[in-house]
Amino acid sequence: MKAWCAPEHQPLILVEGEGAVLRDIAGRDYIDGNSSIWTNIHGHRHPKIHAAIKRQLDRVAHVSFLGSTNVPAIELAEQLAGCFPPRTLTRVFYSDDGSTAVEVAAKMALQYWQLSGQPAKTRFLAFEKAYHGDTTGAASLGGMEMFTRRFSAIHFPVQRIADLQALSSVDASLLAAVIIEPLVQGAAGIQLWPQNMLKVLRTWCDANRVLLIFDEVLTGFGRTGRLFACEHESVVPDLLCLAKGLSGGCLPLAATLATENVYEAFLGEFHELKTFFYGHSYCGNPLGCAAALASLQVFREEETLKTLSAKISLLRDELHGLRALPNVAEIRQCGFIAGIEIRKATGEPFPWQNQTGARVCLAARSHGLLTRPILDTIILIPPLCITQDQLIRAVEAIRRSIREVCEQHEN
Repeated sequence: MKAWCAPEHQPLILVEGEGAVLRDIAGRDYIDGNSSIWTNIHGHRHPKIHAAIKRQLDRVAHVSFLGSTNVPAIELAEQLAGCFPPRTLTRVFYSDDGSTAVEVAAKMALQYWQLSGQPAKTRFLAFEKAYHGDTTGAASLGGMEMFTRRFSAIHFPVQRIADLQALSSVDASLLAAVIIEPLVQGAAGIQLWPQNMLKVLRTWCDANRVLLIFDEVLTGFGRTGRLFACEHESVVPDLLCLAKGLSGGCLPLAATLATENVYEAFLGEFHELKTFFYGHSYCGNPLGCAAALASLQVFREEETLKTLSAKISLLRDELHGLRALPNVAEIRQCGFIAGIEIRKATGEPFPWQNQTGARVCLAARSHGLLTRPILDTIILIPPLCITQDQLIRAVEAIRRSIREVCEQHEN
């Protein structure tokens, strides 16, 4: 905060965007290399999404979701449920962002077991280095101390494990749910999970009567090459959290999908107090839902996933060329999600106080790329609409920036 508020600091003020490009107040253009914090899917100012928002504005901008509903919310819930096999994730609960989508899932899991006659199942199983959001409940499920340590006294009871091998030592009798970011841990620095991990988790949860939660806030909506990461292993969770790209990156919107089995536990008369008492002012917001419907329409009409396959291959080829740099320690890629970890030429990490990754990303601005690091891992998660030429230029900007910054630090 002190550095940000310093008189000499010049904040980057962004004023326009189109496709995969953003423009600052001085008229400089940048490739949006992190999709505006992993939210933008089809590019900025996509005409179909903006037209849908404008049409909805001409009807009504916002109505309460407490005791009423609206057409875009109804249609979106139907389409989201339709993305999964029949009679699986049939119910949709709206909220605001990734953190609240996870909060909803966690509270649903706890209340589900209370309503099912097993109130002792109050614990969660999560993974080390996980990130599930910053609100209190979501943060408690994360495994990164910088987000959890100061507030641990008020967190959900959580047991954390590093990998599947540790499942054998877990007492499932008190577990309400297991939560995981499928295929890849994003905020951990793009750490990839082993193949078939989701299948193993699904089998273990079924055998031990534990709910399974997938946090697809990052991985949803094409990022992994499929519409949802869980499709790669044909695994359906009990609860699925969506946000970020749900609205195409235009408006705050989140959804937690649930199976019919979970939903039915909450059915009852008012006096039974089975109600899931959770709701925010903008849940099911018509503008956000209209944008999300338009985004799904773009996926269909532009065959986004089909054209993405070639870009994923190109990204892999371009990233491979970075491996020759002495300061590139590892490159991790899952579909259109990539992390380039930098270290000293000796293989030792740079001192974290040096903020080497941040300096690389700052240098990348001068080469026309906006992105952010996770410590010393440079993140590249562009909009799915990025052109092949822009993708090549984005990787080249990272190459130049690593050389400029790291060679200076080595010397």
